[in-house]
Amino acid sequence: MENLLNITLQNRRLLHSLLLRTPRESLLKIPDGFSNNIWWNIAHVVVTQQLLVYRRSGLPMLVDTELVEKFKKGTVPDGTASDEEIERLSALLLTTIEKTRTDYRENVFQEYMAYETSTKAQLNNVVDALSFNLYHEGLHLGSILALRKALARESAA
Repeated sequence: MENLLNITLQNRRLLHSLLLRTPRESLLKIPDGFSNNIWWNIAHVVVTQQLLVYRRSGLPMLVDTELVEKFKKGTVPDGTASDEEIERLSALLLTTIEKTRTDYRENVFQEYMAYETSTKAQLNNVVDALSFNLYHEGLHLGSILALRKALARESAA
């Protein structure tokens, strides 16, 4: 489990770096052929981890309801991100995984409401959720990298 959380934290550090290094205009722009932007993808992975790991374990999430409603599965970017939102999400990228590690070590995750994902993966416990979450974050990292390439092509044209 430690390695799974270490890999997740490393992915989050990469996302954190991308968030801080990407100009706001690029974070929010949806290139032709895409349905979301870099900002939405980064916020979405934070929200999804909290839903899969904490909510399904019957525990309070570390993100507020407003963030969940704005970035959960099925939502679309609204083209905005305040400085406050960016700062808050920047902190949450790392603190949510660090808190998950602490909570796992302290055996906080006692219950889990089983869930079948949209890709038909069956999650029966928190270890399943953390494993699937890493896969999910990898998919969104790939989307972010594709978005960056598309944005670079558009700006070069």
